[in-house]
Amino acid sequence: MSSVRRLLAASVISIQNSCFIYPACRKCFSRLILDSRRFNCLKCGCTGEAKDASYRYRLSLKIADTNDLFDITVFGSCLDPFFGVTAENLRRCIQDFNQPSGETNADASPGELVQAVESCFIGKRFIFGV
Repeated sequence: MSSVRRLLAASVISIQNSCFIYPACRKCFSRLILDSRRFNCLKCGCTGEAKDASYRYRLSLKIADTNDLFDITVFGSCLDPFFGVTAENLRRCIQDFNQPSGETNADASPGELVQAVESCFIGKRFIFGV
């Protein structure tokens, strides 16, 4: 893997995944394995209570520059300004929204949120550090 970073000006063609947050290890940022009471990081071995799990943004996009299509994923707090809240706070909002509707996946993004994210990103041009 090359350590050279480049900037890429590209337009967002589509959102690849409607799950915009994930439970993340505070030490290594890997996805946590959650059960109803505990979490476990398979990468670094960190464990704890599920209620204390940390969340991060993950936005998977298909983008295009003038010549090519790319699948990229944007992680972390650089997305806070676009969503207007931290990933932790968005998770709470999603849970509050899903609770009355009976959604079984408490972290599933409501359709309204997916539409808002699509409106914010699709067709817009951004500079990506890759």
